[in-house]
Amino acid sequence: MSGWLGWMLLAVVGVAALACGGVAAAVAFGTAPAPKPMASISAPLRDVDYSDLPPLQHDTARDGTALAYRLYPHDGNRVVVLIHGSSGESSGMHALARAIAAAGFAVYVPDLRGHGNDGRLGDIDYAGQLDDDLFDLVQVVRRAHPEAHITLIGHSSGGGFVLRIAEGKYAGLFARFVLLSPALPYREPTMRPDAGGWVRVFVPRLIGLSILDRLGIHAWQHLPVIAFAVSPAAKVRLAPTYSFVMLQNFGPPRDALAHLGRIAAPTALLVGAVDEVFYADRYAPLLHPLKADLAVTVIPGIDHMGMIVQPKALAAVVAALQ
Repeated sequence: MSGWLGWMLLAVVGVAALACGGVAAAVAFGTAPAPKPMASISAPLRDVDYSDLPPLQHDTARDGTALAYRLYPHDGNRVVVLIHGSSGESSGMHALARAIAAAGFAVYVPDLRGHGNDGRLGDIDYAGQLDDDLFDLVQVVRRAHPEAHITLIGHSSGGGFVLRIAEGKYAGLFARFVLLSPALPYREPTMRPDAGGWVRVFVPRLIGLSILDRLGIHAWQHLPVIAFAVSPAAKVRLAPTYSFVMLQNFGPPRDALAHLGRIAAPTALLVGAVDEVFYADRYAPLLHPLKADLAVTVIPGIDHMGMIVQPKALAAVVAALQ
């Protein structure tokens, strides 16, 4: 009997060693080439008039880091905080921010940490840091607009991040939420394969790091796990990859759909009918059974980046704020 126990113990140790070796190999070598640049994402931003782009300003986050944002000023108590999409930065939201400001709102557009001019591109210190940074920015807004009704708007992964905030501990900071072509949790039916060519996920590494994360091992969470189809000709600082911890934070939580009912503030979702990253016609059937009062608008003739640059889409976003 003791012999059998010995062999079983050796077998268990051997399997564990193989498993550990497999996880280590996946983390170390489980990457993939970046996808080819996606013209439909980069080209529309080149046609925007940036002659009136506001200069960067800075607020100080709780860890002492100076974080950049752009301000489109307006008097009064209507304020919008506008969140860019994956890889992006504040100037990419200029056309939309300008349209919202023209409608009578003060607009704050941050470079989220790990994007644009802020920090290590594609990486943050801990999951939840972007949430804390947003809280700190809202304190800046409150000093300038003490009685403001603040709307949080996000595009693409920024829309997924808004969904995260709307369901989380900082939801009470905002009076309204607007999701523009939002990224929903991975594997939900709204996402096209590889996000239409925009992303390439390092699947083996992501799985390996997920296993380690569940075991409480976080030493390698700053390794990249996803690459974007960014243009090498971009004139702004884009994040070509996201680390594991950035991917955990920038977007919706895995259980976001299960908690849609937590959102108390008025919430709207707008998406272009010809979005090439997500399936526009799948949002309403997926989400309405979970939150019947979620307003979903599909805008004819608008693609993914058209949501933040095309006049018809900009007008629809402004209308959602009124």
